[in-house]
Parts: sequence; structure tokens; C-alpha cells
Amino acid sequence: MKNTSERREHTIALLKQHGSVQVTDLSKQFGVSAVTIRNDLAALEKQGIATRAYGGAYLQDSEIRPTEHSVADKNQLNKSIKQKIAEAAVELIESGDTLILDSGTTTYCIAEALQTANDLVVMTNGLNIANALFPAEEVDVILIGGELRRKSMSFFGMQAESVLEHYHFNKLFLGVDGFNLERGITTHNENEARLNRKMCDIADEVIAVTDSSKFGKISLHKILETARIDKVITDSGIPDEYLQGLKRQGVPVILVDA
Repeated sequence: MKNTSERREHTIALLKQHGSVQVTDLSKQFGVSAVTIRNDLAALEKQGIATRAYGGAYLQDSEIRPTEHSVADKNQLNKSIKQKIAEAAVELIESGDTLILDSGTTTYCIAEALQTANDLVVMTNGLNIANALFPAEEVDVILIGGELRRKSMSFFGMQAESVLEHYHFNKLFLGVDGFNLERGITTHNENEARLNRKMCDIADEVIAVTDSSKFGKISLHKILETARIDKVITDSGIPDEYLQGLKRQGVPVILVDA
């Protein structure tokens, strides 16, 4: 077991390498209690090296973006690109499909584009997405219950997770807060990440929908490894290292004009 100084130096190295750390992971790695790890992270925060967040910490001045914007704010970001991504997503949807639309502003644009769709079943944890699908008379809408998280207009919790255990879907359209080749796709909220992982488990095909601004960013909570994604729909602003990296991992990328 490392002493306090060595343990904290190693934690700093992990923060620089990955952008964030989890208390549970460090506790297992170093063979110390979660309380000890939290004390380490508190010390690093005082030094201005890390900022603590629920379940872990992220590196100061890293690519991580700890601030989560509201749905209303996100709706105004890259709106036209999100609409183009939504149009490309709809081209993958066939009559008779069963879909999950994760909460998010890009998936909201997909819901808006499904107004004239026929013979679809759509489950969502997004209250705004369910509202957007209200005029689509040929789309059966299933809203996941649970606790409402107002900032993201989404439902989460044990009730939401248990509902998913009774279903199977053709396609999942998944929005992200961060996309990193090594760390996978990530999000700000632990509860949403856990629900997203459940969604991935019950879908034949996981399709990540994201504008190119999310590449290179890391949020605290991991959803899925990059190699487990079946398709990515994004815009032509994607960094070439990510485009080539996804191709090397066998993940097809559908590009729309930025």
C-alpha cells in the first residue's frame, strides 16, 4: 500500500491521464477506505489540482466540462446541426421499429422529425421528448416513470431502471455530454449514466447522436466503451483523429454537413 504522499501523487497522475477519477476505483486500487480517498481528493482540491464532484473528482483546467447547462440553454447550441443529425437518424428508422430516445436536445430533434412516422413504438425518459411526440398519432409513446430531474427534463431512478428490464428494442438513439476514444461516452449525472447503461443492454443497436463539439470532452460518469457503439451520427466538424479512431475500432460514422 502506498503512503499518503505516494498515493496522492499517483492520483494526480491518473487525473492527468484520464481527466477524472472515481472514489470507488481508487479505494480498490490503493486498498484504502473511501473516506481516505475523499480526504485525498479534498487535499488536492485545496491545492487547486482537482475539483470534487459526486462520486469522484475531475482535473482542474482539463477537457472536462463540469458545468451542466439546462435543456433550454442546450436547445440553442448548434441547433441547425442537431436538426441535420436528426434527419440522418430518421433515415435509419423503419416502419415497425421499436426505439428508445434518450433524453437530450439532439434526441429531441429526432422526436420532432418523427411527426409523420408510421407504426413506431418509442420509449423515452425525456418529458420534453414525449411532449414532442404527442402530435404523432401513428407513434406509440412509452414514458419511463421515476423521479423527474428538472434540469434535464428527464426521469431516472430505480423505478425507471426496473421498467427497462421488461422490454427489448431495435434501436437506441443516445445523446452524450462527452466523447473520448479511450474513456468512451460520458455524461454529467451518475443516475442518468446508470439508466443509459440499462438502455444499452436492452437494445439491438446503440446509435450515438452528437454534434462534433462533444468530441474530446470527458464528463465524470461513464456510459459505454467506444467499441460497444454500433453507429455514430455527427457532423463534418469531427476531429480527424476521432474519425479515424472510430474507423479503427470498427464503428461506422455517418456525417452531416456542419
